[in-house]
Amino acid sequence: MRPYPELIEELKKIDPVLKDVHAEQAEEFHPTPSIDVYFYLQHSIVSQQLSTKVAEIIWQRYLDLFPERYPEPEMVLQKSDGELRGIGLSFQKLGYMRNVADFSLEYGMEFDMLDEWTDDEIIKYLTQIKGVGKWTVQMILMFPMDRPNVFPVDDLGIQTKMKKYYNINLEKKELRQKLVEISDRWDPYKTVASKLLWSAR
Repeated sequence: MRPYPELIEELKKIDPVLKDVHAEQAEEFHPTPSIDVYFYLQHSIVSQQLSTKVAEIIWQRYLDLFPERYPEPEMVLQKSDGELRGIGLSFQKLGYMRNVADFSLEYGMEFDMLDEWTDDEIIKYLTQIKGVGKWTVQMILMFPMDRPNVFPVDDLGIQTKMKKYYNINLEKKELRQKLVEISDRWDPYKTVASKLLWSAR
């Protein structure tokens, strides 16, 4: 993929509203590719529905449970409820962490394998895991996999920013339809436009 600054300039020509968004950019963003989809997915589950600060505390405690601070799938499955609850994980989340570990062992989620697939194929594959929804997989596509054309329409941050910058007063189904319609302008770089919106004040 071409450099983000270059793509942002191109997107601003396609969609003038993104000029205003870029002008309000609080901080620059850069690609954050990683080949460890399993590790990112574990981190995502810990972070669900928690503040950034609390999620990071629990995540660091979680890593401390494992040699070299890496949650190998086999080791995750060996941890007791008490150990995982003791670091702050809910019963629901510890179940999800085990689901990810079990799925990784049984079916695999190696980057080289997933990278051969389309975005939709990856979403269909990983959402088979109980506790992993479409939004979580979209974050995997956008960040560690750095796929260029993902639009997380159900992300609250994206919805809030787009309602602000595009002066939209719709809700629910009508809102989603409008946002998808707008995002079609950004094809094939919806990921970059979405990250630009996240980075704006």
